[in-house]
Amino acid sequence: MQGSALAQVVAIASRDLAKARAASDRLGIPRAYGSYQALIDDPDIEAIYNPLPNHLHVPWSIRAAGKGKHVLCEKPIALTAREVRDLLEARDRSGVQIGEAFMVRTHPQWLKVRDIVGSGRIGELRLITGHFSYYRRDLGDIRSRVDWGGGALMDIGCYPITMSRWLFGAEPTEVIGLIERDPEMEIDRLTSGLLRFDKGQATFSCATQLVPHQTMQIFGTSGRIAV
Repeated sequence: MQGSALAQVVAIASRDLAKARAASDRLGIPRAYGSYQALIDDPDIEAIYNPLPNHLHVPWSIRAAGKGKHVLCEKPIALTAREVRDLLEARDRSGVQIGEAFMVRTHPQWLKVRDIVGSGRIGELRLITGHFSYYRRDLGDIRSRVDWGGGALMDIGCYPITMSRWLFGAEPTEVIGLIERDPEMEIDRLTSGLLRFDKGQATFSCATQLVPHQTMQIFGTSGRIAV
Protein backbone atom coordinates (compact mmCIF):
# COMPACT_ATOMS: atom_id res chain seq x y z
CA MET A 1 0.00 0.00 0.00
CA GLN A 2 2.84 2.35 0.82
CA GLY A 3 4.30 1.72 -2.62
CA SER A 4 1.08 2.66 -4.38
CA ALA A 5 0.20 6.11 -5.68
CA LEU A 6 -3.46 5.30 -4.99
CA ALA A 7 -3.25 4.88 -1.22
CA GLN A 8 -1.79 6.53 1.84
CA VAL A 9 -1.40 4.51 5.04
CA VAL A 10 -2.22 6.91 7.88
CA ALA A 11 -2.80 4.70 10.94
CA ILE A 12 -2.28 1.28 12.48
CA ALA A 13 -4.03 -0.30 15.47
CA SER A 14 -3.32 -3.00 18.03
CA ARG A 15 -4.89 -4.08 21.31
CA ASP A 16 -1.53 -3.02 22.78
CA LEU A 17 -0.68 0.66 22.20
CA ALA A 18 3.05 0.02 22.67
CA LYS A 19 3.00 -2.58 19.91
CA ALA A 20 1.05 -0.25 17.64
CA ARG A 21 3.56 2.56 18.24
CA ALA A 22 6.51 0.26 17.63
CA ALA A 23 4.99 -0.86 14.32
CA SER A 24 4.11 2.68 13.27
CA ASP A 25 7.67 3.85 14.00
CA ARG A 26 9.16 0.94 12.07
CA LEU A 27 6.87 1.43 9.07
CA GLY A 28 6.68 5.21 9.07
CA ILE A 29 2.93 5.32 9.75
CA PRO A 30 1.82 8.66 11.30
CA ARG A 31 -0.78 7.42 13.82
CA ALA A 32 -0.95 4.51 16.25
CA TYR A 33 -4.03 3.37 18.17
CA GLY A 34 -4.37 1.08 21.19
CA SER A 35 -7.69 -0.35 20.04
CA TYR A 36 -9.37 -1.25 16.78
CA GLN A 37 -12.35 0.91 17.70
CA ALA A 38 -10.17 4.01 18.03
CA LEU A 39 -8.89 3.48 14.49
CA ILE A 40 -12.30 3.15 12.89
CA ASP A 41 -13.49 6.18 14.86
CA ASP A 42 -10.84 8.33 13.11
CA PRO A 43 -12.78 10.51 10.64
CA ASP A 44 -9.74 10.91 8.36
CA ILE A 45 -9.57 7.19 7.55
CA GLU A 46 -11.51 6.19 4.44
CA ALA A 47 -10.75 2.47 4.28
CA ILE A 48 -9.34 -0.23 6.53
CA TYR A 49 -7.46 -3.47 5.99
CA ASN A 50 -8.66 -6.20 8.38
CA PRO A 51 -5.98 -8.90 8.89
CA LEU A 52 -7.27 -10.09 12.27
CA PRO A 53 -7.77 -13.76 13.25
CA ASN A 54 -10.53 -15.42 11.25
CA HIS A 55 -13.27 -15.17 13.89
CA LEU A 56 -12.81 -11.38 14.04
CA HIS A 57 -13.16 -10.76 10.31
CA VAL A 58 -16.90 -10.22 10.20
CA PRO A 59 -17.43 -8.39 13.54
CA TRP A 60 -14.78 -5.75 12.88
CA SER A 61 -15.58 -5.43 9.18
CA ILE A 62 -19.21 -4.73 10.11
CA ARG A 63 -18.14 -2.15 12.69
CA ALA A 64 -15.85 -0.45 10.18
CA ALA A 65 -18.61 -0.39 7.56
CA GLY A 66 -20.92 1.14 10.14
CA LYS A 67 -18.44 4.00 10.44
CA GLY A 68 -18.48 4.50 6.67
CA LYS A 69 -15.12 2.84 6.02
CA HIS A 70 -14.46 0.69 2.98
CA VAL A 71 -13.02 -2.69 3.97
CA LEU A 72 -10.40 -5.01 2.53
CA CYS A 73 -10.69 -8.14 4.70
CA GLU A 74 -8.29 -11.05 4.81
CA LYS A 75 -9.44 -14.47 3.72
CA PRO A 76 -11.58 -16.28 4.65
CA ILE A 77 -13.92 -13.32 4.83
CA ALA A 78 -16.29 -15.28 7.13
CA LEU A 79 -16.63 -18.61 8.91
CA THR A 80 -20.26 -19.36 8.02
CA ALA A 81 -22.83 -18.50 5.37
CA ARG A 82 -24.83 -16.65 8.01
CA GLU A 83 -21.86 -14.40 8.72
CA VAL A 84 -21.51 -13.63 5.03
CA ARG A 85 -25.16 -12.59 4.85
CA ASP A 86 -24.69 -10.33 7.88
CA LEU A 87 -21.70 -8.73 6.19
CA LEU A 88 -23.60 -8.18 2.95
CA GLU A 89 -26.44 -6.55 4.86
CA ALA A 90 -23.96 -4.22 6.61
CA ARG A 91 -22.40 -3.34 3.25
CA ASP A 92 -25.77 -2.53 1.73
CA ARG A 93 -26.81 -0.41 4.73
CA SER A 94 -23.61 1.63 4.72
CA GLY A 95 -23.01 1.86 0.98
CA VAL A 96 -19.31 1.01 1.31
CA GLN A 97 -17.21 -1.49 -0.61
CA ILE A 98 -16.16 -4.71 1.15
CA GLY A 99 -13.63 -6.98 -0.52
CA GLU A 100 -11.94 -10.27 0.34
CA ALA A 101 -8.14 -10.19 0.05
CA PHE A 102 -7.51 -13.09 -2.30
CA MET A 103 -4.42 -12.02 -4.23
CA VAL A 104 -5.15 -14.49 -7.05
CA ARG A 105 -7.78 -12.17 -8.51
CA THR A 106 -5.16 -9.48 -9.25
CA HIS A 107 -1.83 -11.35 -9.43
CA PRO A 108 -0.31 -11.22 -12.96
CA GLN A 109 0.46 -14.96 -12.87
CA TRP A 110 -3.15 -15.91 -12.23
CA LEU A 111 -4.57 -13.30 -14.57
CA LYS A 112 -2.42 -14.93 -17.25
CA VAL A 113 -3.80 -18.37 -16.34
CA ARG A 114 -7.35 -17.08 -16.66
CA ASP A 115 -6.52 -15.45 -19.98
CA ILE A 116 -5.12 -18.74 -21.31
CA VAL A 117 -8.22 -20.61 -20.17
CA GLY A 118 -10.51 -17.98 -21.68
CA SER A 119 -8.62 -18.00 -24.97
CA GLY A 120 -9.41 -21.67 -25.57
CA ARG A 121 -5.73 -22.69 -25.83
CA ILE A 122 -6.34 -25.72 -23.58
CA GLY A 123 -9.75 -26.48 -25.04
CA GLU A 124 -12.76 -26.66 -22.75
CA LEU A 125 -11.98 -26.38 -19.04
CA ARG A 126 -13.06 -29.62 -17.35
CA LEU A 127 -10.93 -30.19 -14.23
CA ILE A 128 -8.98 -28.14 -11.67
CA THR A 129 -6.83 -29.89 -9.07
CA GLY A 130 -4.84 -28.34 -6.25
CA HIS A 131 -2.80 -29.05 -3.15
CA PHE A 132 -1.54 -26.68 -0.46
CA SER A 133 0.28 -27.82 2.67
CA TYR A 134 2.80 -26.85 5.32
CA TYR A 135 3.91 -28.32 8.66
CA ARG A 136 3.17 -26.26 11.77
CA ARG A 137 1.88 -27.85 14.96
CA ASP A 138 1.81 -25.12 17.58
CA LEU A 139 -0.88 -25.02 20.26
CA GLY A 140 -0.28 -21.28 20.71
CA ASP A 141 -0.84 -20.38 17.06
CA ILE A 142 -4.14 -18.70 16.17
CA ARG A 143 -4.54 -21.29 13.39
CA SER A 144 -4.67 -24.00 16.06
CA ARG A 145 -7.92 -22.77 17.63
CA VAL A 146 -11.14 -24.29 16.32
CA ASP A 147 -13.25 -21.50 17.83
CA TRP A 148 -11.08 -18.90 16.09
CA GLY A 149 -11.59 -20.46 12.66
CA GLY A 150 -8.33 -22.38 12.68
CA GLY A 151 -7.39 -25.42 10.63
CA ALA A 152 -6.29 -26.22 7.11
CA LEU A 153 -9.54 -25.55 5.25
CA MET A 154 -10.00 -21.98 6.47
CA ASP A 155 -6.31 -21.11 6.26
CA ILE A 156 -5.23 -22.56 2.91
CA GLY A 157 -7.99 -24.78 1.52
CA CYS A 158 -9.90 -21.61 0.71
CA TYR A 159 -7.34 -20.87 -2.03
CA PRO A 160 -8.06 -23.79 -4.39
CA ILE A 161 -11.79 -23.39 -3.69
CA THR A 162 -11.76 -19.71 -4.65
CA MET A 163 -9.50 -20.30 -7.64
CA SER A 164 -11.80 -23.03 -8.95
CA ARG A 165 -14.88 -20.81 -8.63
CA TRP A 166 -12.95 -17.95 -10.25
CA LEU A 167 -11.67 -19.96 -13.21
CA PHE A 168 -14.98 -21.74 -13.87
CA GLY A 169 -16.79 -18.43 -13.37
CA ALA A 170 -19.49 -20.24 -11.42
CA GLU A 171 -20.48 -21.67 -8.05
CA PRO A 172 -20.32 -25.42 -7.35
CA THR A 173 -23.58 -27.32 -7.46
CA GLU A 174 -22.37 -30.16 -5.21
CA VAL A 175 -19.56 -30.46 -2.66
CA ILE A 176 -18.07 -33.47 -0.89
CA GLY A 177 -15.44 -33.21 1.84
CA LEU A 178 -13.27 -35.55 3.90
CA ILE A 179 -11.59 -34.29 7.08
CA GLU A 180 -8.92 -35.65 9.40
CA ARG A 181 -8.66 -33.76 12.71
CA ASP A 182 -5.77 -33.27 15.09
CA PRO A 183 -6.63 -35.46 18.11
CA GLU A 184 -5.64 -32.77 20.61
CA MET A 185 -6.47 -29.44 18.97
CA GLU A 186 -9.45 -30.76 16.96
CA ILE A 187 -8.66 -28.55 13.99
CA ASP A 188 -8.73 -30.14 10.55
CA ARG A 189 -5.11 -31.00 9.77
CA LEU A 190 -5.87 -32.76 6.48
CA THR A 191 -8.90 -31.96 4.32
CA SER A 192 -9.80 -33.11 0.81
CA GLY A 193 -12.68 -31.84 -1.27
CA LEU A 194 -14.52 -32.48 -4.51
CA LEU A 195 -16.60 -29.76 -6.15
CA ARG A 196 -18.98 -30.31 -9.06
CA PHE A 197 -19.58 -27.42 -11.44
CA ASP A 198 -21.97 -27.34 -14.38
CA LYS A 199 -19.02 -27.53 -16.78
CA GLY A 200 -16.56 -29.66 -14.82
CA GLN A 201 -15.07 -30.60 -11.47
CA ALA A 202 -12.45 -29.41 -9.00
CA THR A 203 -10.54 -31.44 -6.46
CA PHE A 204 -8.18 -30.25 -3.74
CA SER A 205 -6.33 -31.25 -0.61
CA CYS A 206 -4.88 -29.05 2.11
CA ALA A 207 -2.93 -29.81 5.24
CA THR A 208 -1.19 -28.13 8.16
CA GLN A 209 0.89 -31.17 9.13
CA LEU A 210 2.41 -32.29 5.84
CA VAL A 211 5.53 -31.36 3.92
CA PRO A 212 5.33 -27.79 2.55
CA HIS A 213 4.05 -27.83 -1.05
CA GLN A 214 1.81 -25.84 -3.37
CA THR A 215 0.55 -26.86 -6.78
CA MET A 216 -2.40 -26.17 -9.05
CA GLN A 217 -3.22 -27.87 -12.34
CA ILE A 218 -5.87 -26.81 -14.79
CA PHE A 219 -6.99 -29.42 -17.32
CA GLY A 220 -8.75 -28.75 -20.58
CA THR A 221 -9.84 -31.07 -23.37
CA SER A 222 -6.66 -30.36 -25.35
CA GLY A 223 -4.13 -28.90 -22.91
CA ARG A 224 -3.00 -28.48 -19.32
CA ILE A 225 -1.64 -25.62 -17.21
CA ALA A 226 0.59 -26.38 -14.22
CA VAL A 227 1.42 -23.71 -11.65
